[in-house]
Amino acid sequence: MPDLALPAEGGCRCGRVRLRILAKPLLTMACHCTGCQSMSSSAYSLSAAIPSQGFEITKGEPVIGGLHGASRHYFCGHCMTWMFTRPEGLDWFVNLRPTMLDEHAWFTPFIETWTAEKLPWATTGAVHSYTALPSFEEYEPLVAEYAGAQA
Repeated sequence: MPDLALPAEGGCRCGRVRLRILAKPLLTMACHCTGCQSMSSSAYSLSAAIPSQGFEITKGEPVIGGLHGASRHYFCGHCMTWMFTRPEGLDWFVNLRPTMLDEHAWFTPFIETWTAEKLPWATTGAVHSYTALPSFEEYEPLVAEYAGAQA
């Protein structure tokens, strides 16, 4: 499996919105919640938590779509590709859909969340599984463990 080469570029399906990441993920995830199942039209959504200072839009202007609540989900306004999420109050990272990157074969989910809602046949190979979300206190050790596994 290839490593993530930085900087990494990507974009939506139609190419009207392009982005670049300049920092490695803090953590990679798969979410099995029914909301992510609906928004991704799949069994789960994939995310790579990218430090905000290492994430930039290089072309176009994404729009807020999906749910218009505490977590802001950004889409291409033309092809409606779900590109990334910015959780309210957690401005230090962006949850990028890793398949938006031109090269995404490096991606493997390290944790999976909301397994209480997962489809019975869906498997991810994640190292850690949670029936809902990890507690806030668990994230720092998870980020450290993920960084160590990537070194």
